[in-house]
Amino acid sequence: MLSKNQIKLITRLKQKKYRLQHGFFVVEGIKTIQELLQSEFGLYALFTTETFNIDAKGEVLITETELKRISFLTTPNKALAVFKIPTPKPINTNGLIVALDAIRDPGNLGTIIRLCDWFGITDLVCSNETVDCFNPKVIQATMGSISRVNINYVDLAAFLNETNLPVFGAFMEGKSVYTKQLPDSAILVMGNEANGVSKEVEAIITEKISIPRFGDLQATESLNVATATAILLSEFRRGGN
Repeated sequence: MLSKNQIKLITRLKQKKYRLQHGFFVVEGIKTIQELLQSEFGLYALFTTETFNIDAKGEVLITETELKRISFLTTPNKALAVFKIPTPKPINTNGLIVALDAIRDPGNLGTIIRLCDWFGITDLVCSNETVDCFNPKVIQATMGSISRVNINYVDLAAFLNETNLPVFGAFMEGKSVYTKQLPDSAILVMGNEANGVSKEVEAIITEKISIPRFGDLQATESLNVATATAILLSEFRRGGN
C-alpha cells in the first residue's frame, strides 16, 4: 500500500520548488519508465499495477485506485516512477547547440527535447526563464528523450557572449534559411512563443534566419516554436544551400 508520506511526496513533485527541494521528478507510463531505467538516471521508487519484466529495485505493486491518487494524468498509464534529478554535464561546445529563450509551454519544450534527440543534438541550453525540463508535462512530451539530451539552465545572454560559435536566431524578418550555407558547429536560438527572441539576446545574434511563407495569402502569422525548430534543425543537418 501507498503510505501517506509517499502520496504527499509524489503530489508535491508537480511543483518546481518541491522538485528542487527533494531532487526528484515524476515519470508516467511503462514505455517512458523503461527507457529511463536503461539510462543513467537513478530510480528512487517505482509504483506499478503490474510487475515489470526487468530488475527494477524499488518496485512497489499498487492498485489502479492507488495509482489514480498519485497520477498527474486524467487516465493513468499503469505505472508511475520517481527518478532522481541528475546533475547536468558541462556544455559540449563542439557541434550544433540549441538554445531556448524563455520557452514557456511544457509541450513545446518536451517536443524540442525529442527533436534534439532525433537530430543528434547532444546539448540543449535553456534560459532561466524557460519552463523546467522536469515538469511532468515536459517529461511526458519527451517520451524518454530527456535521458539522451544534456540540458543546462543558464543566463542565456552571458552564455552567448562567451561563445566563439556563430549564433543563429529564428526571426520573422531574418534571411531565408533555404538560401544559407549552414555550419556544422553553431548555436541556434529559438525565442518565446509570444514575444520571440528577447532584445538582450537579439543583440548577440550574429545571423538572423527565417522560414519563408509560401502560401498565396501570406496570412499565417507564425509557426509553432517546436515546428519551426524541427524545420531549422533539418536544414542545419542538411547543411543548407
